[in-house]
This record gives sequence, structure tokens and C-alpha cells, in this order.
Amino acid sequence: MEGLAIRASRPSVFCSTPGLGGDSHRKPPSDGFLKLPASSIAADRKLVANSASFHPVSAVNVSVQASLTADFPALSETILKEGRINGKERAENIVWHESSICRCDRQQLLQQKGCVVWITGLSGSGKSTVACALSKALFERGKLTYTLDGDNVRHGLNRDLTFKTEDRTENIRRIGEVAKLFADVGVICIASLISPYRRDRDACRSLLPEGDFVEVFMDVPLHVCESRDPKGLYKLARAGKIKGFTGIDDPYEAPVNCEVVLKYTGDDDSCSPRQMAENIISYLQNKGYLEG
Repeated sequence: MEGLAIRASRPSVFCSTPGLGGDSHRKPPSDGFLKLPASSIAADRKLVANSASFHPVSAVNVSVQASLTADFPALSETILKEGRINGKERAENIVWHESSICRCDRQQLLQQKGCVVWITGLSGSGKSTVACALSKALFERGKLTYTLDGDNVRHGLNRDLTFKTEDRTENIRRIGEVAKLFADVGVICIASLISPYRRDRDACRSLLPEGDFVEVFMDVPLHVCESRDPKGLYKLARAGKIKGFTGIDDPYEAPVNCEVVLKYTGDDDSCSPRQMAENIISYLQNKGYLEG
């Protein structure tokens, strides 16, 4: 260990520990960190911090992996335990750090309220097309949005996931968490993905405050989606070249109590992407999401 950097819980922390430079009332640097060289962190000495000063105590054996909670109570009530970053272990003893700028402040700045518009439906139902139309229509109204498209997210954040059931669940969970962050910023986040399982969509709904998850169901029959087949995926699924394809050999669970239903009627005017987007905007307007 080359040294230890400790961030003071208050700007007025002074150091009176011998061997740190001689000045018994030496203030920490302006960046808020008190840097202790390795030479001063002897194996036979333990440091205890409080809001006023640091005091040497009787000799103990301190290891790098020792818990700092009892040793430095002024720094934090709980501190992250060492764990695997890329493993399956979940970090324990973590505390949420509150920001000085709250969600209502950001929403006032943007003159809108953050929410998640979750567009679900079969492949070929028009989810991405409607999402783009919705984003454009809101942009023209001066509203800030961001779209999380299912395919796009799999190019980056979720590129390590397959289309197996457990990976689909993880795919939805990650997107739900990201969408929650956008909503907290005050952005109208548009999530456009098949998300075939009801339990996964409900899990994302539970992440947000009541009313902030707007589920939009693209109610388009399978035969219409298959006739469109913009990516040629239905043809491959019917030929057995794609396994577990939603609507063919894997189920799609339609929403039961969604906020908006965009039903295919065959009418070009009522089923146009722009009109469908306007239907969603009407809902958002009525619920006050387009106001600060």
C-alpha cells in the first residue's frame, strides 16, 4: 500500500498525529483530502478519526482489508466492503449519498416532469417508429427526451446478453434502471423494446414513483407484424434458424392494465406513427408531465 487518502467529513479537520509534518494544527489540502504517506501508516499503529482531530492509540495490527467503519467513524457510518467488481457478489454496507440538487429542482429547470414511457409489443409492431415520432413531436414542443431502443442498447450496455429467458430478464432490468435515472434527471425517457414478460415490465414499474411509468402497448396482431417483417426475423424463425423468437416459439404476455393502448385498426390515419405519438402526448399532457 503506497499511502492512504482520507476525505474529511468536515472541512475543519486538523491533524495532530506525529510524523506527518510537524505542524500540530495543519489543515487538510483544499481538495478535502488528507494524504497519509505509507511511512506514517505503520503496522503497529492504528488511527482513529473524529470530527476534531486524529489521535494515535495503542498498538494493534491493521491490515489493508480491515474494516474502516470503527477506525474512522467521522468519515462515514458505513463503508463499502471489498468485493468482486465483475462477479456476482453484491456490495454490502452502502449508503445512498443525497445530492444538494433534487429532482424537483431539475424538473423546474426543464419545465417538465421526468417519467418513463415504456413501449412494448411484438417485433414489427412499430415500437421504434412510434418512439422516434414521439421523441420528435416532444422535441418540437421544447421537451427533452431520450430514447432507449432495445436493439441499440444491445450494441453497448447489454452486448454481453443473449436472448435466453434469464438474459432477457437482465436486459429489461438494466434498461429499467437506466430509464429510472433519466426520469430522475427530469427527462422523458422513451424505452422501446419487446419486453415480452409481464413480470419484467412490472419490476421496472416498481422502480419508479406511482404514475411515472407509462406503459404503452402496441396492440398489433401477429399476422400483421409478420407481414411487415422489416428485419426478416419472422422468416428466419419460421425456418427454424432463430430459436426462442417472441410470437413464434416464445410467448408474448400482453399488458393487463397499461396506461395507453395503440390498437391497430388498419386505418392509415389513426395508425400513423405521428397520430400514435400524439395519443401518447395527450396522456402525458393530461397527467401534467409536460409542465414544470
